[in-house]
Amino acid sequence: MKLRPNAARRAARCAGVCLALLTATAGAAEAGTSTRAAQAPRASTACDPDTVAAIPPRADAAPVGSEVAQRVARLSGVSRDALIRAELLAGNMPQFLRHPVPVSIAGGDRSHPLELTLCVLPDYLAVGSDRDFMFVPLGLEAALGVAQRFGFELPTPHMVDAIYAAAPVKLAPLPLPPGEEMRSTAYLVQHSQLIGEQRAALSAPLGELTAGDKKDLVLTSRLWTNPGQVAIYGWHRGVGAPIQPLSTVHGARYADYSHGVRLVSDTAYLNGVRRPLRELLAEAEPARLLTGEGPWPQLAQRLAALRDLLTARAAAR
Repeated sequence: MKLRPNAARRAARCAGVCLALLTATAGAAEAGTSTRAAQAPRASTACDPDTVAAIPPRADAAPVGSEVAQRVARLSGVSRDALIRAELLAGNMPQFLRHPVPVSIAGGDRSHPLELTLCVLPDYLAVGSDRDFMFVPLGLEAALGVAQRFGFELPTPHMVDAIYAAAPVKLAPLPLPPGEEMRSTAYLVQHSQLIGEQRAALSAPLGELTAGDKKDLVLTSRLWTNPGQVAIYGWHRGVGAPIQPLSTVHGARYADYSHGVRLVSDTAYLNGVRRPLRELLAEAEPARLLTGEGPWPQLAQRLAALRDLLTARAAAR
């Protein structure tokens, strides 16, 4: 990831953007370290190319990451969200993010083995080109909208753990000094640059499944019982060792440089058979492996209701 050298200095301080999504699993641990691992994503099923068919191609004239950073330098909250969301929905996303990686979660027993294969983007959402891009947090409403348009979901904490365990590129978390700047565009740019330096030091090519670089915006049932909050989890230092336990402390408009939006395709596989992920989340045994919170029936309707609630609250402000 390369951004123009002076981008961080040029980018002005921004206010926060909310970054959370609906329906995840409860509970999480603290902690860990990370480096590049030889372990490959474990999956018996490759992801079909059509899982990214809804993501528009990137236009030749689309702005690169450092240019987007300048455009949002003086924006904050929903205003910054709106510009970034528009760029993503127009296809201004690096090519390396357009190749979903299979990640499997095993369960069941000897007589009834169960293998769920998820198709996940190899890293967090970013705007720009492969040569010049910036990782971007999004508010809850914007993130839900992007995921829906692309045919994806946000992960649950169980999924985040599985992605980290499977990732061949494990990056150590890089916390920046806390304070008001945490939500600024300057911090977003700086953190993207630092992650790029980590990847370069490991000679890790873009497109390999990568984890540890951001906290995840996740889905959890807590967001239905306490709507209007952000759910975040992760930033692993090692397998089973996230810095950030599952938290819904922040309001739905909060986001900072440490947050990332990882998308999981709604196309999944159960024992090699293609199934909609939302259907699997509604079934008892798959849901046990995917959420730890029990089945989530009618997920599409519940997500739509959450988006409507957030839209109504924003309009009332």
